[in-house]
Amino acid sequence: MSYTLIGAPVSLYTGKVRGYLRWKNVPFREELATREVYKQVILPRVGWSVIPVVIHHDGSPDGVTLQDTTEIIDHVEQAEPGPSVYPDTVRQRLAALILELFGDEWMVIPAMHYRWIYNRDFAHREFGAMQNPHLSPDEQWAAAEKAVAFFSGSIQGLGVNPDTYEAIEGAYEAFLAALEAHLGEQDFLFGSRPSIADYGLLGPLYAHLLRDPESGAIMRRLAPRVAAWTERCHAPQEALSGTFLPDDEIPAGVMDILRMFAAQQLPVLLDTAQALSAWGEAHPDEVEIPRILGFHKAKIGHGERVVETDRAVIPYPLWMLQRVTDFLASLQGEERAAAEEMLRSIGAEILIGFRLPFRLTRSHFKLARA
Repeated sequence: MSYTLIGAPVSLYTGKVRGYLRWKNVPFREELATREVYKQVILPRVGWSVIPVVIHHDGSPDGVTLQDTTEIIDHVEQAEPGPSVYPDTVRQRLAALILELFGDEWMVIPAMHYRWIYNRDFAHREFGAMQNPHLSPDEQWAAAEKAVAFFSGSIQGLGVNPDTYEAIEGAYEAFLAALEAHLGEQDFLFGSRPSIADYGLLGPLYAHLLRDPESGAIMRRLAPRVAAWTERCHAPQEALSGTFLPDDEIPAGVMDILRMFAAQQLPVLLDTAQALSAWGEAHPDEVEIPRILGFHKAKIGHGERVVETDRAVIPYPLWMLQRVTDFLASLQGEERAAAEEMLRSIGAEILIGFRLPFRLTRSHFKLARA
């Protein structure tokens, strides 16, 4: 059995999957997501334009089509033998689920900020080369203008605007400092084996924040260990190696990043849950959930450098939050007490007993009401 990864070097989420597949040591080939590949493969299989897409060649006529990075990784974890990126112990697994959510759905803010404010021309050339590798550089540039306008324009929906630039950069630098200190003691977040949390953070840190030249120079200057970790997570390495820390230990630096989740992302998730509830009541017969549920006021930043801004209400992160709350709900006794103690210690005690207004699923590669 083998896999085809359809993506691009410039793609945030492709980097997450590529690094995981390399560590998992499964046979795969990568196919560049050109315009022709979108037309001939992605749209017929998925129904809309998105990468990465993974095809598992499992012996069936068309194989299994996978799109979301979390679903891709979970599928491979079930299909392939060997050590898992999910810790077995309660606190580490809960922390890993939270940090995958934080990496995938919150660190995208600095990733998109630095790309389109600091690295726009580089990204424009990369998009052109990805979409139309057969054209000349000038033709590639012209052909990519529409895609660049779309992605660079989308940053406002994330809350990226001149009023928030300083706050975003301050929060990112605080994150780098916490991860840099931690990596002075451990190879990965929970020991010598990468976890699902490492790969959640890898996406934004590799494809945007290290690979893009201006932000890459910033990371190498401020956090050389983080830059080295990013390269190590993404590059081919000793497959299936390492162990998680004993005694369900959560290192201090990881706890600091978990507190950033609780202070920065969690309030936005709670607001989003309220918006989802209102949408559900207003649209009782609709199954597919819109990608945006209007706009709201959100706070962005870290510590004293926090500003309030308009931001799109994006429901997708709630599907990943549901993974956190489902795991918490599965615990009993001492395990439940240990998980609740950790949530209290990071300022996320509101998640104890928290439930979404209704269950979420992914249907036809889109977010839907279960």
